Amino acid sequence: MRRVSLTRRWRSRRALRSAQLLDEVVDTQLPLLAAFDEERRRKSADYLAELVALAQDYRYYANGWIDSRELDRRGQRTMNRLARMREESSARLITD
Repeated sequence: MRRVSLTRRWRSRRALRSAQLLDEVVDTQLPLLAAFDEERRRKSADYLAELVALAQDYRYYANGWIDSRELDRRGQRTMNRLARMREESSARLITD
């Protein structure tokens, strides 16, 4: 029982650290949006919003509100959305 508790605490700390790293990425990138044109600013803000949501999912996991399978599912969904955003941007650059 104690081993499970230690493992859970370690995973919770690791999840909180992951959330903190994502927050730091967003915090460093957010001020740069002001220099972008409106369309690029909107796209970048959407991308950063996905990272904010993923950080929140890590916090949910750390608090025990979701399990590791749900965190994996949400993480994969986020990565798929980010990949689609990149593909859409690349496709526009090629056709423009």
